[in-house]
Amino acid sequence: MIQSSILSGKEVSESVYSSLRSRIISLSNCGITPGLAVVLVGNNPASQVYVKSKTRTFEKLNLYTKTIKLESEVSEKKLLELICEINDDEKFHGILVQLPLPNHINADKVINAINPKKDVDGFHPENAGLLTIGSPRFIPCTPKGIMRMFQHYNIKLNKKHIVVIGRSNIVGRPISILTSLKFDGSNGTTTICHSGTSDIQSYTLNADVIIAALGIPKFLKGNMIKKNAIVVDVGINRVDDNSKKGYSLVGDIDWDEINGKASFVSPVPGGVGPMTIAMLVENTVEACEQAK
Repeated sequence: MIQSSILSGKEVSESVYSSLRSRIISLSNCGITPGLAVVLVGNNPASQVYVKSKTRTFEKLNLYTKTIKLESEVSEKKLLELICEINDDEKFHGILVQLPLPNHINADKVINAINPKKDVDGFHPENAGLLTIGSPRFIPCTPKGIMRMFQHYNIKLNKKHIVVIGRSNIVGRPISILTSLKFDGSNGTTTICHSGTSDIQSYTLNADVIIAALGIPKFLKGNMIKKNAIVVDVGINRVDDNSKKGYSLVGDIDWDEINGKASFVSPVPGGVGPMTIAMLVENTVEACEQAK
């Protein structure tokens, strides 16, 4: 069976780290270590695993990171006060509040409280606005990682039709902006599909590039793409099975049906996930350089 070419986040992320090392050493020679504060509220298992992975990567690169863990019952007022303290702490050049937050905390208030110049997630309205007008300060990590994968594998979006499935402020909306900006390697024609879209298949069948970010296991089937389309799988879904662990991780695409029909496809795991962490590192280094 013919196999699709793999968009390997592991390969591209290692390339990113290699390129960052000289910048990190340059900062170190000036007595500066890029620092990231991670705020983790509650005991969400997926969030805990993700934060541990981020911590390992930062420590491996000799960067400073501190995870501040709070009980799920913490008040919104207390959390906002903590963010104000970190805003004023010069050890930290970046702040990441791990989402999702408990229901009693307004996530928008928390994001708005972060100093935009330390908002390495790129979610603050000021940074979202700068991205929208094509002058980004910090690009959200997952969309930025997807664009870096395209660059690494020499995939040009100019004159291509891109379909994004999902409209979240974390992935769908920012990647729709990035793919359509008049930038080198971008400049595509982008359509956003979502839960309110009738007959999504009619859009995906005409797409040169599909970015699936809706959180439904194996949503995108082989009959929904044209031959040689480029498919990026942003989803990571835990599905119960009869394995030793009792579950497996699958994406938003049906790998068995897409692999071999698409020209390029990103796997889950090992695709977009490693790139999200790599871009968090890069954004933190950039925040440190801007502060210096």
